[in-house]
Amino acid sequence: MADIHTQDGAGSDGIRTFPFPVELSVSGVGMHVGPMGTEHTWHTDSSRELERVHRIDFHVVMFFDDGPVRHMIDFAEYEANAGDVLWIRPGQVHRFSRTSEYRGTVLAMQPGFLPRATVEATGLYRYDLPPLLHPDEPGLAGLQAALAQLRREYEDTATLPLSLHTAVLRHSLTAFLLRLAHLAASSEEAARSQADTTFTLFRDAVEKGFATNHSVSAYADALGYSRRTLVRAVRAATGETPKGFIDKRVVLEAKRLLAHTDLPIGRIGAAVGFPDAANFSKFFHQHTDMTPAAFRSELH
Repeated sequence: MADIHTQDGAGSDGIRTFPFPVELSVSGVGMHVGPMGTEHTWHTDSSRELERVHRIDFHVVMFFDDGPVRHMIDFAEYEANAGDVLWIRPGQVHRFSRTSEYRGTVLAMQPGFLPRATVEATGLYRYDLPPLLHPDEPGLAGLQAALAQLRREYEDTATLPLSLHTAVLRHSLTAFLLRLAHLAASSEEAARSQADTTFTLFRDAVEKGFATNHSVSAYADALGYSRRTLVRAVRAATGETPKGFIDKRVVLEAKRLLAHTDLPIGRIGAAVGFPDAANFSKFFHQHTDMTPAAFRSELH
């Protein structure tokens, strides 16, 4: 990609913002498409600037021919491999990796280059969509073909006057972005479906095992998920952490036993995974602001 310079100052939070380099794009249009690689610099001064946390005020879409490449966006680490696409939107905080080689094709687009209707249709500011995309083979082929056509139009400055050249670029860019937006929306739907499945499996496992197992890591291991994946799925489904979900189920069962049986409190504690009565009482009080005995007495 062409060299990118920075604005003189940083934002109020001390994070530097990189503006779109209009003067370095072909014919000064509001977009750029070209190769990534060690022979193509990203910054006029030093790559160290881009290896620090910073913002951009334009869109960047990176297609990777090689990997893995680790890239931080909004303080989450993403790992891209060959065939993956990374979409960074204006204002997002990100950082390039010092240890990764960025090889492939990069598209940069200035806000305002496309009309409002196109911006809305392509979801350019859907910050809820995932930045890292993994297109399947047909989807990747379609994106690559659209990107190749866009790049040919971008580099062809001889056959059309500038006004028509810009208009053709907008149409070609719109076609490409509609494909990309469909991929992003489909990826989000698939991720939501996966999260729903993950939570359902976790919920069922907790229902079977809460009396003896209160460990989030143990559930994650048993289900074959990372702890992070489990946390995201449970939070998306319930707004709670997995630990909070487990604890709520344990408390519910304890309340049921306290209300509907005459079992001693120590036996109830053991039935929900607390062999030590004192630990059970402490746990119950933390979650209800009442001791088990006080809870039971209130019901009678």
